[in-house]
Amino acid sequence: MFVQTEVTPNPNSLKFLPGKNVSNSGPYEIINKNDIQNELVRNILSINGVEGIFLGKDFISVNKNNEIKWDEIKHIVISLINDFYSDGKEFVIDENVEKVNSNNVNLNEIEEKIVKILDQKIRPAVARDGGDIKFKEFKDGVVKVQLQGSCSGCPSSTMTLKQGVQNLLCHYLPEVKEVIAI
Repeated sequence: MFVQTEVTPNPNSLKFLPGKNVSNSGPYEIINKNDIQNELVRNILSINGVEGIFLGKDFISVNKNNEIKWDEIKHIVISLINDFYSDGKEFVIDENVEKVNSNNVNLNEIEEKIVKILDQKIRPAVARDGGDIKFKEFKDGVVKVQLQGSCSGCPSSTMTLKQGVQNLLCHYLPEVKEVIAI
């Protein structure tokens, strides 16, 4: 198996592409290795300097701190991914893990439109960069979102949020005045 890597706009995040399915349960972010029992995720989070993992449908984004260089840990992550899949496993996550999106059940009409635009127009672009965006709240013209994966802590995320997400939502929904990340 050949695990490819892709750089992301965030210099402290790298996207690993195993060429296999990763999450069969939707996007999922893990920051604390004690929050999950998955062997691969726990092992990657145990690497010195790794601060978080984001699992997409077909990729794993790994976030590291500034003190560690990718040359020091990239080969370790690739080796762990190879070992995991060589054991015959088909998915890293193949179960319903704490669905955070369940808080989107009692949305009003404008919130439903916001979520639809995020899901259809913004989330695919953000996923290409190894991250995700989740709707959190709409109040007094302000949309609050949570950035995950490579987008979390990315130097260009503020520009993406204002010039991309905010402009798009304001264009389609005049009720939206501002978008902020929480």
